[in-house]
Amino acid sequence: MLKGLNRRSFEEKLAANLRRAVSAFGRVSVTITQGRMFLEPADPDFDFEAAVKKAADVFGVVSASPAWRTATDQDSIAACAETAVRAYITKHPPAMPDGGRYPFKVETKRQNKSYPRTSPEISRETGEYLLSRFPELTVDVNHPQVVVFIEVREYAYVYTDRSEGFGGLPLGTNGKALLLLSGGIDSPVAGFMMAKRGVEVEAVHFYSYPYTSERSKEKVLKLAAILAGYFGRLKVHIVPFTDAQLAVRDNCREEFSTIVMRRLMMFIADAIARQSGSLALVTGESMGQVASQTILGLSATDRATDFPIFRPLIGMDKHEIVEYARRIGTFETSILPYEDCCTVFTPKHPKTKPKLAEVEAEEARIPDLAGLVRAAAEGAESVLVRPD
Repeated sequence: MLKGLNRRSFEEKLAANLRRAVSAFGRVSVTITQGRMFLEPADPDFDFEAAVKKAADVFGVVSASPAWRTATDQDSIAACAETAVRAYITKHPPAMPDGGRYPFKVETKRQNKSYPRTSPEISRETGEYLLSRFPELTVDVNHPQVVVFIEVREYAYVYTDRSEGFGGLPLGTNGKALLLLSGGIDSPVAGFMMAKRGVEVEAVHFYSYPYTSERSKEKVLKLAAILAGYFGRLKVHIVPFTDAQLAVRDNCREEFSTIVMRRLMMFIADAIARQSGSLALVTGESMGQVASQTILGLSATDRATDFPIFRPLIGMDKHEIVEYARRIGTFETSILPYEDCCTVFTPKHPKTKPKLAEVEAEEARIPDLAGLVRAAAEGAESVLVRPD
């Protein structure tokens, strides 16, 4: 968690995001204390399992656990731990047909420093009690299958399951940025990584009908729906890009077409970012991955806008990006074989070390470039995408 005077504002934002994320499963109250957030259901039919999984996907959450709350005396803690272990064994029957064993340990955090027992004493006494109640348990502090977590605060909390979260910062605490969202693997991951740092994300997608099909647009909206599962929702601005691409094809030398096209995207994204109140642009570019992603190519792209351009994948290789895409659930959609505008009119020998003066000279060949940019930005269709 953050330290300092601004910590409380981040915690309150995270609490609001958590409350909204689990609202579909019932009403909850949220209590913030010492690096923990306690979500207590107000409805008897609250779906704990689904809510825990959803809470773990909220940016700012390191882990989420369904816990039992009890009094802080040792007898109550031991009885509660018995309940937790019994629930675990019921949920995870032994793999071996003759029963098998469950290696376990007890791990205690004593936040209430006035409590008369130390953390090792609580763990030892609780572990001894559990061994007397469950013959299938065996102690293994190095490689346990079952970890009984105990936290002693005003109450004692006991849990065995922990869903790992993504960590990061609460969404909405670091301004807004506009993501250039293609149908590929990289850009959804880039948007996810920025949102993980607290940035509210909107997206712009460049659509070149009839050179790209309706299915390619549906694919991008599906990717947006997956991201919306983490963001809550995602607004996508779908830009008609055909006229701009044809103008580049018809007026610019082929080897410069990729970098000029990228700059036109930045011109249009700049206009939409200003309309949407975004403070930066985000791309999925990775150093050296394609011809336009060299230092000189990226530098020429940067000069097309006054906005900072964030590239969270810049130092990652493709394998790392693919693994991240698999983790967040976008990979299988990203590899669907529907083309995007970046694959249209691809030059055979693109310029890999473009000089800015050369690129600007090529752009000057395009009639009414400003009008093309303005028409594309004004013709954008805005779609508010919610989770599936």
